[in-house]
Amino acid sequence: MNIARVSHKFVDIDGVRVFYRTAGPQGAPTLLLLHGFPSASHQYRRLIDALGTRYRVIAPDYPGFGHTEAPADFTYSFDALADVLDGFVEALGLDRFFMYVFDFGGPVGFRVATRKPERIAGLVIQNANAYTEGLSELAQQAIANKPGVPGAEDGVRQILALPVTQGQYLGGTTDSELVAPEGWVLDQYFLDKPERQDAQIALGLDYHTNVELYPVWQQWLREHRPPALIIWGRNDIFFPEPGAHAYLRDLPDAALHVFDTGHFALEEFLPDIAPLIAEFIDKFGE
Repeated sequence: MNIARVSHKFVDIDGVRVFYRTAGPQGAPTLLLLHGFPSASHQYRRLIDALGTRYRVIAPDYPGFGHTEAPADFTYSFDALADVLDGFVEALGLDRFFMYVFDFGGPVGFRVATRKPERIAGLVIQNANAYTEGLSELAQQAIANKPGVPGAEDGVRQILALPVTQGQYLGGTTDSELVAPEGWVLDQYFLDKPERQDAQIALGLDYHTNVELYPVWQQWLREHRPPALIIWGRNDIFFPEPGAHAYLRDLPDAALHVFDTGHFALEEFLPDIAPLIAEFIDKFGE
């Protein structure tokens, strides 16, 4: 039985103590796993077990998430998260890697990718939106929460409640019994910390900057044409299926697989998705 031996580590990046999980042989192709909201690297535990014996798999927590520790004066924005991730990649000496982007991992990862495109061996894109047609009405309402807009902070705060966290895991699933409750329970544990509430509100108010960068990311995809595997839960209440197909305009050679599930597609379909990722890395790995 091949099960990954997973290490749990910290590395200091400009005063931020970044927690990360890692497994796999040093010389194997590297897969960087970028988590979404409201989760952290723990969302990839089962995927690391599945892939971490064949590939070097690395999953960090962003500032404001999971076990990563940021100083009290850290300014939370998506640019700042990308700065920390960029430093993390440099600190670990990741010159070339595959990048799995999910939800918040999209805007964080695409910022990093556009800075140094030569580092990206390929993309696994899972419910990480970069096109306006991939924004549901609910997502558009959330994006309208901007600094200075009356009621915007309260609007973001409502998203941090347990029913919303649980709903992101169970909403749109085919078989909810396949979704373990530990995911949303642990997410909510971190969300309920007072300092994390402030961090998440700041990021919620900053989300509009991601939509403003969509044209930049789309141009990068068109120009660089990284190999891509697109995986999507079609019943995502934030990023519906049209967002997956939109990528094919700029990445016409990408492989697209749509699953009958919601936002956290790995929770229900990991046995189907993990082999697709392995096949993708084997095909394009160096």
